[in-house]
Amino acid sequence: MSDPVRDWAGSGVVALTGSPDGPPLLPPGRAATVARELTDRIAATTAGTAHPVVLDGARLLSERAALTGARRAGQVSAGGSCRLLPTLDGWAAVSCARPGDPLLLGALVGQPLPADPWPAVAAWVRERPGAELAERAELLGVAATPVRTAPAAPAPLPRHPPRPVEGLLVVDFSALWAGPLAASLLGLAGARVVKVEVPDRLDGARRGSAEFYRLLHAGHRAVLLDPATARGRAAMAALVAVADVVIEGSRPRALAGFGLDADAAVAAGTTWVSLTAAGRASGRIGFGDDVAAGAGLVARAADGSPVFVGDAIADPLTGLTAAALAMTAPADGSGVLWDVAMADVVAATLADLPAGPSAAARRDGDAWVLDTAHGVVPVEPPQLRTVEGQAPEPGADTAAVLAELGIA
Repeated sequence: MSDPVRDWAGSGVVALTGSPDGPPLLPPGRAATVARELTDRIAATTAGTAHPVVLDGARLLSERAALTGARRAGQVSAGGSCRLLPTLDGWAAVSCARPGDPLLLGALVGQPLPADPWPAVAAWVRERPGAELAERAELLGVAATPVRTAPAAPAPLPRHPPRPVEGLLVVDFSALWAGPLAASLLGLAGARVVKVEVPDRLDGARRGSAEFYRLLHAGHRAVLLDPATARGRAAMAALVAVADVVIEGSRPRALAGFGLDADAAVAAGTTWVSLTAAGRASGRIGFGDDVAAGAGLVARAADGSPVFVGDAIADPLTGLTAAALAMTAPADGSGVLWDVAMADVVAATLADLPAGPSAAARRDGDAWVLDTAHGVVPVEPPQLRTVEGQAPEPGADTAAVLAELGIA
């Protein structure tokens, strides 16, 4: 029988949760347990194939920190790009992760910002309710959201029978962590993965840890296409036409600009996995830390104030969900569109949101431990899995892939 406390303790996430000068804190909900359930489903689907995938989903939630050396930092995210800030009526999570985000934050607060934007942003946020912040953030494309204090009730995704994925063609338009993790897991199961980038928007994860990028993209092939040209758009459409699975993290309007139509692809039998912060119908921008906090996945310090849980935890949790969904298909062989909202994935792990302080780990000699219903368990640090192969450079396989697929 699963034990959420034991699963959290073994995930590496607890070690990343809490203030830097305080004990690790136990997060609410059962995200680590859900992650293990998802990898159990993936293992069952791939059992008996040439490429069984046996992983501990809970540990995948913290594996980036094992490479980057991130540590718990309280109201600063483990990766350093997001802050928890008090609002007029609660708390909010605000991210500054992209090169252009300082300009967007300046537009949010109505003034140019200095090299350190956070004091001005914090002062502006403090004087406004969370709803106003959310409205302006969506209008401007800023990744910011109020911290939810009551659990949401997202609609459950439908279930389809599992299917073998060995040999399937996966065309991956996604970036950063969630989508690439899903593509990576499909690749480990024997799928052929083609990563598609555009010249002026390479995967932002390339600016981060090269080893983490390799972890997610080893063994994949890289295609570079320019949707600003007729030839590039035609090649993208042709790739989608021959794909068994498409993974993307764009809003429908952006896809239309690329000449791509998810509904048409699904009607032709494709599995289309769309990963967004709040669903395809929403204009909200979000990343792993602000989405998780916005859904209510925060721990509470001794004074009741929120602190971040783990490292961008909404990303790997969504990637695991997407991979498990892509390993299923309607029994009649038709296509399916998975509209996977990261916020809903996180919210589904939270049955309630305690308002009081979170349970804290305690010292046992040199180690941190948690007390569970089944005894004392150690708080494990983030741990890294290993993969073979190298990640391709942008566009390294463009000509070869298009030629092999018969795309002019």
